[in-house]
Amino acid sequence: MNTLLKQKDILGFGALAVIIIILPLFVESKYYFIVLNVIGLNTIVVVGLNLLIGFAGQISLGHAAFYGLGSYFSGILTVNYGFPLWPAMVVGMMATGAVAYLIGYPSLKLRGHYLVMATLGFGIIINILMGELEQFTGGHDGLMGIPPLAIGGLIFDNDLKNFYLIWSFVFLCMLAARNLLNSRVGRALRAISGSEVAANSLGVNTADYKVKVFVLSAMFASISGSLYAHYITFISPSSYDFHYSIQVVTMVIVGGMGSLWGSLLGAGVLTCISEALHVAKQYHIIAYGVFLCLVLVFLPEGILMGIINIFLKKKTQQNIIKANRQ
Repeated sequence: MNTLLKQKDILGFGALAVIIIILPLFVESKYYFIVLNVIGLNTIVVVGLNLLIGFAGQISLGHAAFYGLGSYFSGILTVNYGFPLWPAMVVGMMATGAVAYLIGYPSLKLRGHYLVMATLGFGIIINILMGELEQFTGGHDGLMGIPPLAIGGLIFDNDLKNFYLIWSFVFLCMLAARNLLNSRVGRALRAISGSEVAANSLGVNTADYKVKVFVLSAMFASISGSLYAHYITFISPSSYDFHYSIQVVTMVIVGGMGSLWGSLLGAGVLTCISEALHVAKQYHIIAYGVFLCLVLVFLPEGILMGIINIFLKKKTQQNIIKANRQ
């Protein structure tokens, strides 16, 4: 890795590494391991999506399709064609990136709700194909018998092993994203988000950067999808529908657009809330919607920045009171 990491990033990633190593020591329930693994998978997707939405200012409602493509490429290659596990994952990532380029090159010329509708339509088409191409995907019944990932004799065949595998990828993806954002490319993406016209006037090739970050974001989703497929060992089109695209976009907004650590927080909070609200049964969607409305009204910058701003405001007030007393 290059030297672009700042001191606060080094502390943050150091703390994350320590948490990943020691957290399983305090978790006994298999259910909690599953939730933690789902949070990790969602975090990878959300980090990539935040690069696109939060830092480049481009909205996509089709990332469930890229998540699904990663899963199906890995699953089909390993189950139907006996492809080696890790190469299948790499091929899936590259193929998903190629699809994202073919979709993103024309779509990212659109703006606003036109871009949203284009990515939404793409996601729906891919989801339909997952169900209709039965000879490859298993159709709506799903694709079974996907082998777990392995490194030599170490087979990731239980929740604990998959926890370390998935969260290692979370760590690496976040580290790669932070290095990108601290580089010239990251500054260009922020400029595009602020004003494409101004960025163009400063010599930033906005069209090129938008397509590249779209492809990178899709490849992050593909990595997560491949990990999901080999972790669950069964996939079906229902896991990659429109609702998942909405869910990950919501995680970006709730965690904080333009905040890498907010991506982790948003994925964690909304995954846990979604699991907890299942007891509400038919009121699950209503309760979920109410929570989102409260966050958007009272913490419009996201949970992470909202908490930081509250703390800074309180600290400023205390300093003012202290100064007045003196």
